[in-house]
Amino acid sequence: MTDAPPREDSDTARARALIEEAAKKSAMLWLRPAGGTADVPAQAAWHVWADGAAYVVTGGLEQKIDCLVGLDADASLIVTVRSKDTGGRLVTWPARVRRITPADGTWEPVVAALHGKRLNAPDGEAQPGRWARESVVHRIEPTGELIEGPGHTTTGSHAAPPPSCPATTRGRLPFMVGRRARRRR
Repeated sequence: MTDAPPREDSDTARARALIEEAAKKSAMLWLRPAGGTADVPAQAAWHVWADGAAYVVTGGLEQKIDCLVGLDADASLIVTVRSKDTGGRLVTWPARVRRITPADGTWEPVVAALHGKRLNAPDGEAQPGRWARESVVHRIEPTGELIEGPGHTTTGSHAAPPPSCPATTRGRLPFMVGRRARRRR
């Protein structure tokens, strides 16, 4: 008798398939720390989906994502993916985060995929070498659970509230060239 790997239940398999399909179609993820308060705004990050996980490059000249700075070995995030059709939230899921180093066997194929998707690279073909020196590549792997899914999303906007500001516009607006004059009655 052989030892077969444990089988995923159908709900977990469907959740993984939905997450993978949504992440492959969307170029952006919204990341926020797991266990944090709901008022912590999510940060957008471009990514590449490969090998059952999203890969994100941060640091150096690349995107700055606060929730990925200084993560420990068993860190987790809450990831939201938008619908490519409507632009609204499609799926939200918890994920485990692991740092990928140049010594890992997955570094070369992952960095090649990221390099191919990176727009407007400042150093062209030297970019993967710069990433090895000054940036961090993170593997964001879904746990197989869904927090929100199609038909089961919260009604809140999840948008960060605007910062308070003392500036106001009271009184008449200044004269502008090209503005049509109002007709008086």
